[in-house]
Amino acid sequence: MRSGGARQLDGGRISIEYKTSFFFRTNKIMAGKKTQGDKAGAGKKEAAAPEREAVVVPRLQERYQQEVLPALREKLGRTNPMSLPRLNKIVVSMGVGAATQDKKVLETAVEAMTEITGQKPIVTHARTSVAGFRLREGMPIGCKVTLRRQRMYEFLDRLVSLALPRVRDFRGISRTAFDQRGNYSLGLAEQLVFPELNPDKYVKPQGMNITLVTSATNNEEALELLTLMGLPFRREDSTTA
Repeated sequence: MRSGGARQLDGGRISIEYKTSFFFRTNKIMAGKKTQGDKAGAGKKEAAAPEREAVVVPRLQERYQQEVLPALREKLGRTNPMSLPRLNKIVVSMGVGAATQDKKVLETAVEAMTEITGQKPIVTHARTSVAGFRLREGMPIGCKVTLRRQRMYEFLDRLVSLALPRVRDFRGISRTAFDQRGNYSLGLAEQLVFPELNPDKYVKPQGMNITLVTSATNNEEALELLTLMGLPFRREDSTTA
């Protein structure tokens, strides 16, 4: 009995040791396969993940940070950069009076503004009715777009570098078109001064209004800011209107 019991005990020990070793070997193999699978999956994810494109900072924004801010700090005598004037946004608008008779004219104006600014404009509607112009309240009569951040700097750079020099008989923009709150407005009689537009597609003349909204508290600071950013103001001694 004892010998039989010893055999059973020995057999039980052997079976337990065998099962234990088998269990550990199985787990080790599975762990190795899982590790290989994780590495393969990670490799696939890395291969499938698209490469992030480098963010391109507009050159006018770099100029503002590297040249305009130090000049304003020295000119105004302020050390806090948050107190210095800056450009907040640019509002571009078009009034399309012919849209009361032909809706396609407004659609063309929206397409032109989209190409110029790189942003989809919103359609503006009449607030009141005017019988003399055959205008009813709520009729679409124009479009506008508000530019901020990178698009704002890119648009202003193209306006100063490309569009204004193409204006016929251009001798500078007015120095007095401020609203006493640091905001500046100018008008363009022809939208084709922007080289993005195809003159064969946009045949009808169409003007626009451009408003530069700044954080300046008075006209003097706004004038200094816009001058340093490259806007071609007329000279003070100029007698040409």
